[in-house]
Order: sequence, then structure tokens, then C-alpha cells
Amino acid sequence: MKQAMEELQNAILEHVRSPKYQPVKPRAIAKALQIPSEEAHLVKKAVKELVKAGLLEFGSGHLVYLAGQRKTDDSPYRGGEIIGIFRRKEAGHGFVRPKAKPGDTEPPEDIFIPADWAGDASTGDLVRVRLAHRHRRGERMLAGQIVEILERQNSRFVGTYFEHDGQGFVQVDGTVFAQPIYVGDPGARGVRPDDKVVIEMLRFPSHHRSGEGVIVEVLGPLGKPGVDTLTIMREFNLPEEFPPDVLEEARAQAAMFEETIPPDRYDATHETTITIDPEDARDFDDAISLERREDGTWVLGVHIADVAYFVPPGSAIDREARERATSVYLPDRVIPMLPELLSNGLASLQPGKLRFTKSVYIEYTPDGVKTDVKIYRSVIRSDKRLTYEQVDAFLENPEAYKKAWGTKVHDLLLRMRDLARILRQRRRERGALELVMPEVKVNLDRRGRVIGAHLVPNTESHQMIEEFMLAANESVAETLRDRGWLFLRRIHKPPAERKLRLLREFVEALGFPPRDLEDRFGLQGLLEYATGKPQQYAVHYAVLRSLQRAIYSPLEEGHYALASECYCHFTSPIRRYPDLTIHRLVDALLLGKNPRINPAELVALGEHCSDREERAEAAERELTRLKLLSFLSERIGMEMEGIITGVEKYGLFVQGVALPADGFIPVEALQDDYYDYDRTSHSLVGRRKGNQFRLGDLVQVAVAHVDLERRQLDFRLIAHRGHPTPGIVEESLAGFHNGKKATKKNRHRSLSQRVNGTEMSTRRANKAGGGRSARKKSK
Repeated sequence: MKQAMEELQNAILEHVRSPKYQPVKPRAIAKALQIPSEEAHLVKKAVKELVKAGLLEFGSGHLVYLAGQRKTDDSPYRGGEIIGIFRRKEAGHGFVRPKAKPGDTEPPEDIFIPADWAGDASTGDLVRVRLAHRHRRGERMLAGQIVEILERQNSRFVGTYFEHDGQGFVQVDGTVFAQPIYVGDPGARGVRPDDKVVIEMLRFPSHHRSGEGVIVEVLGPLGKPGVDTLTIMREFNLPEEFPPDVLEEARAQAAMFEETIPPDRYDATHETTITIDPEDARDFDDAISLERREDGTWVLGVHIADVAYFVPPGSAIDREARERATSVYLPDRVIPMLPELLSNGLASLQPGKLRFTKSVYIEYTPDGVKTDVKIYRSVIRSDKRLTYEQVDAFLENPEAYKKAWGTKVHDLLLRMRDLARILRQRRRERGALELVMPEVKVNLDRRGRVIGAHLVPNTESHQMIEEFMLAANESVAETLRDRGWLFLRRIHKPPAERKLRLLREFVEALGFPPRDLEDRFGLQGLLEYATGKPQQYAVHYAVLRSLQRAIYSPLEEGHYALASECYCHFTSPIRRYPDLTIHRLVDALLLGKNPRINPAELVALGEHCSDREERAEAAERELTRLKLLSFLSERIGMEMEGIITGVEKYGLFVQGVALPADGFIPVEALQDDYYDYDRTSHSLVGRRKGNQFRLGDLVQVAVAHVDLERRQLDFRLIAHRGHPTPGIVEESLAGFHNGKKATKKNRHRSLSQRVNGTEMSTRRANKAGGGRSARKKSK
């Protein structure tokens, strides 16, 4: 069935690309392809999949166009129709972000959807919108009416059950639905008031009618241990146990695996190799070797677990891994992409054990210029498992460890330090961006409750591994590019001109000298100029907000933040499906085979993996938010220092410094003056006194109100401190009770990771695409 659909999609694409093609509806395409009338619905389905993949697009009257070929007057800004993702606001209205077309230089503007034009669409739905003009607040503006829901994001929702007038209702968590959902007679499935439940929507609410659903699962009272995690898992439709056939295949792989060196693999067991991971990591998917020749040249070996060997294409394990696309790291548990028998066993590069790998050997001149790349299907035996903390201690006093760890490991670590410094400097000279921002994560007790927070370090040991992972990812991507194959790249587009213009206005309003921020080095210079100054956090936050999100795609877009023209994810096949696809292409390359590459399928897979990654990040963020809100709901009046992370005309968004809770201060609560919003300086300005609240300012706040159902936190302003000095996070944490030492499950994303999900090298957040962050190895 899948192969038949692929053939149909290719036939449709070939037909639409024909020079004689004139835009028609899907039914007409079916007729032109001589598809029987009873199967015409398959053509409509195939066209929708190609629209989702960005290869086709709908125009007025549901006519089918090749992507980017619609007439100008059919664009999102001059009438016609668009396809996009809907986001509903609490008041009932919403916005649709049109899907970008190939060749777009800037992300399309959101389209306003009035409440009475939104139908029963809910947040996340893929919708078709007919564009028109509408008056809003006395102004004529471009708006849209949803005329078709192409795909529901979700039909199940989590909420809190209550009863009213003898009937049962559920208030869905968050602000996705403003009104409660009717669920019928009280007491169904033994549910009690205030229980968290999962409902299946029978009828979505709209501007004209209320919603109706049925309870399909009772999770239990919110305060019960583990219910908050189940709430988020159901809300985001996260997987749990692996299906039986997947586990059976994993057991079969374990039974067949022998710790021997096959004749068709390169024997790298003679090389000194080590792994460097967090203290509590259970799986190790990369190891490093490094030789320095007598002439001063380097040979870096990056050895990655050969997951592809254990996961054949089309197998049950592959099916499930593809669906999951990524491991999910919640604050109190990990949902792996692969069964632990593989991820923590057969594929894990455990010390002293023979393990299958893909080895990338990169040769450098003495000053770090890459001269050659060789890739092998290999076997290694890791000599030692080290932690980041151990390596940092070693780097402070190498001689103290020489006897205990041996000369080989001692010398290897020193070589790694030296080469990493060279490569890091070369990346900076190439224009890679580096943000200096704090990353604070929460600590949990055994019941999953917040007990404190800690600052995540980004030390030289992390930077060493990061540089080597970046080098391997880039080298593999360049090798596949030179072969002329399509593959899933990790792309990061440059900032939109509009965002850069707003950024320039903002930094000039701070008194910074004018810079050409459209040039990568101008943006890099701005970051360096701001570092160490009181405006540091304000500028670095503003830069983050100007950047786009990194995604998976076969398009040759490059990676802006890393200053890389060709980049992919290769180094984490245990936890990311895109890496596994790259490993399979490397196998084909090394075995002299021609892989089957379907462009439409590759585009769709890239979107799927990007969506799954975004879902995982959102789930982690929401569970952390829920745990923090639960913690603060019992501490109304608690004071803390916070940094302003967003300024709007209706108030201030603030993130706690020592405890990373996101809250809001309504403009009405700023009672010392009447405040106006200054768009240029991202600030609220007092009319009488001239006080200014700017992005990045430090404020003293108190917890005023917590709404667990809507997941909202309101702060009350105590004092305005102005621009914080660098080191404020360390100072605040020093006075905060941090609780127990953090483990891999006690995690929280930094603001830089959450603002837009972009990937770059940062001293605190370390979200470099494919590089080793503190987060990366905590599985």
C-alpha cells in the first residue's frame, strides 16, 4: 500500500510538472491519470500529502499548483487561499502561519482569523484559508476564513473534570479551548471531581456551538505522584511501552550478536579510544581517538555506534523508531527512540567491549585546516569511560591523573584539548555565533517534585566533545553532497530581514554603535561587543528572538548559526532518526550500493522529524512548567529575582533567575505610572516619570497568582533593578537552596533553547546542532 501511494505521488508530480499542465482540481488529475472513479479519493489524499511536503500547493477553488508556481495575485498577501497551521487564542480568534514556499527568503506573515471565521479548528490543525479583508479595531486588515481542516493535530485532550447542574464537564488544560467541554452524565468511568482525565472529542467547539467529548481515561488527582507526567504524555500523545514485535526483534538481534571482529569491518581496537559523558549516562554512542603525527598533522577519529546494523529498514524496530523520530527527555523520565536492549546494550560503546561503529577519520594540518576524510564500517573497544567532571578536573591538573589513568589516556586528553581549541577558534573566524547566557535547570526529588535548581556548566570538556561532533557531522554531510545524493540535512536559515531590522533598532536604542547585522560577522561582533556589559543579557536575548528554528530538510540551505554550508546530524543515531538515515546512506556508500531516494518522501520525513523534535521539546517545557507551577502554588508571596524576557503593550514576561519559572506582570499592575509600549526599544515607558522596562532588565518579583489548569503564573513587581551584571545567575543561586545534586532526569531547558529552538554554540545552553550538550548525553 505504501509503495502504491509513493508511485501515485510520483505520477501526480510528473503530471503537474508537465509544461502543458493547467491548474485543476484533484478529481481532474485523477481523470487525466486514468484513475478509476472509485479510487479518485486516493488522488486527493496523495495531493494533500504532497502539499504537506511542500511540493504542491492549493490555489483558489482548490486548484492544484506546483509549489511556488501560483500567480502573484494568488499569494498570501493579495487574496486567494493559503495552507497553514492554526493557533487559537483564548478569546476565540486565532492566527494561521502559511507554509513557506521553496525560494522564500522570509517566513510568511501570520494571517489573522476572526473568531466567527475559525470554525471548529483547534490549535495545531493544518487548515486551508480563504483570504479576505476584515475590519479589526477600526482598521482594515488582511484576514482569513478557514474553509477546510486538512488534518487535525489532535482529537484527544487532557483536562480537569468537574460537575455542574448534574452534568459532567472537562476544562481542557491550557488555553486551547476557552469553554469547558461537555462529557455527559457524571461519574462515567468512576471519575471524580478534580481528577485529571483524557477526553476524545466528538464535536469540536466553535464560535457558534459548544464542544462535546467522551472520557477515555482517568489519570487521577493532579497532586498524586506521576499524574503530572501522565498528563503531559497524554496531552502530547507521547509513546510509552514498545510494541511486542519491536521487543521481539530487539531480543533476536541480541541473540545473534557476537563480540567478534567481522572480516568486512575495519579493526580499530588497537587505537586508544575513550567516551566522555555525564556521570549518570547509561548509553554511550560516540568515542574519540586522536593521533598527532611527527609532522604536526592531526588524525581525529570520531566513532559512532552503528545503530543501522541493528535496525534494518522496514523492520518493526525501524517502524517504531521512525514514528517516534527522537528520544524524549522529560524532567523525571526518558522515553527512548529505541528499545533499551539496543540503546543501552548492543549499540552502546561500553568500555572493554567490542562494539560496531561507523568511524570518521578527519585529517588536519597543524593549524586545523581539514585536508582529508575517510569513513569506515569499523569495530572499536573503548579503553575508558570518563565523565565531564572527571575530564574538567584532569584539565586543571593533568599530571595528577597520569599514573591512575595511564600514559595513553593522559596524552590523548591533552591532544584532544589542543585540537578542540584550534577548531573552536577556526569556527569563530568562520563566523559561528556564540551566545553567552545562563542555563538553569530544576532539581526533583524521588516523587518528581521540585526541590531546587542548579546552574548548568559549559566547561572545556563539553566544548571538546562539541567540536569533534560538529566536525564529524559536517564531514559526513560534505561526503554525501559530493556523491550527489539527497539526504536529510540539518538546516538553519538566516534571520529574516524584518527581524534584523528590529534587532538593529533595538540595539541602537540601547546606545550601541550602528552595525550591519545582515552580515554574519556584524552579528557576531554585536554579541562580542555586548558580552560583559550590563546590556549583555538584553542583547543576547534579542539576538535569539531574531533567529529562525533549525529543521531537517533535503534543501541545500546551510546552517547559519554554525557558519556551515553543508551540515547534517550523524553522531546520535541512538536518539535521533535523521542520524539513522544518514548512517544507512553511509552504508550504501561504503558497500558500493545505490540507495532508493524518494524526494517527496524525504521532504515529508524531514517535516515529521522536525515536528517530533518540536513536540519533544514542548512536552519537556510544559512538564517543567507544570512542576514549577505546582511548587509555586504553595508559595504565594514568595519573592525572587527575574529577568524580563518579553515586553508587550499589555505587560511584561519574566523568567525567574534562580528558579526558571516563566510568569507575567500585567501592565495594569504597574501602578506607579501609565505605561506606553515602545516597539523600537522593546520597552514600556512611563508617561510621567519616564521609567523604562526593557528586554533583559532585572526585576524583583513576588508570586501573585498560580492557575494550574491554564498553566499561568502572575508575578507582582517589587522592584526594578535595571540591566543585570554578568554573573547574576550564579549570585542568585548562591542564595537559593538548591536541594540535591541534579541527575539526568532533573532537567530544564534554558531560555535560549526555548525561545526558538535554534541550534548554535552557546557557553551556557550549548545547543549546537549535533554537538554534545549537557542535555545530549543524559538519556
